[in-house]
Amino acid sequence: MGILYIIATPIGNREDITLRALRILKEADVVFAEDTRVTKKLFSLYGIATLLRSYHQRSGKAAGDAVIRALSEGKKIALVTDAGTPGISDPGNELVARVRAELPETKIEPVPGPSALTAALSVAGVPTNSFLFLGFLPHKKGRKTALDALALSERMIVLFESPHRIQKLFLELNARVPERRAVIFRELTKMFESAISGTVAELKQKLIEGDIPSRGEFVVVLTP
Repeated sequence: MGILYIIATPIGNREDITLRALRILKEADVVFAEDTRVTKKLFSLYGIATLLRSYHQRSGKAAGDAVIRALSEGKKIALVTDAGTPGISDPGNELVARVRAELPETKIEPVPGPSALTAALSVAGVPTNSFLFLGFLPHKKGRKTALDALALSERMIVLFESPHRIQKLFLELNARVPERRAVIFRELTKMFESAISGTVAELKQKLIEGDIPSRGEFVVVLTP
C-alpha cells in the first residue's frame, strides 16, 4: 500500500511551511490540491515539480477514485488545501474517511503546520483550554438554528467567515447577543493582518462603517 500525507500549507505568508512539508511535497508521486493554480504558486516558490491533480468539494467520485487507485499501486500521495490544514472546514476529511474504509491498511500521515484556528487562538488573549469550533455556519438551511444555539452557549466559540457574509453574521449576532465580546481576525499572516476586539454591537458598527474592511478571510472568536 502507498502512503497518504495530509499536509498543512501556509494560510497567507508563504514562509510558514515546514521543512518536512517541503520534503514530502517533493518526494510524493502525486499531490492532490484544492486549487492547482494556488498550489502551483507555492511549488514555483520552492522549486517543486511534483505532478499536481485536483481534489476539491465538487470533484465528485472520480477524484477520490484516482487517489484510491494510486494508493493501491503503492504510490506516495499528498493532499493539500488552498490554505491551512486539509480536513479542517475542508472536504479532506471525506477523502480520509474513504481511504480508511476502503484501504484500511494504508498509512495516513499528518504533516502538521499552519491553521487559522490555532493562529487566531494563540493571539486572542482568551482561555483556550476549552472552546467550540463551528467552522463556517450554514449559509441558508440550518443557519438560524445554529445562531440561536450559539447565542445560548456559555462556551468560547470560534467561527470562520467569508468577506461576503461577515457583515451579515454580525447583524445576526447583534440581534441575539449585542453585548457579548468578540475578536475579529482578518487576513491572518498576510500583509494587512488585523485583530479588532469589542462587543458584538461595536464590531457590527465598525463593519457597517467600513472601519473593518469586508475583504479577506475572517476568524471570529466569541468569548463566553
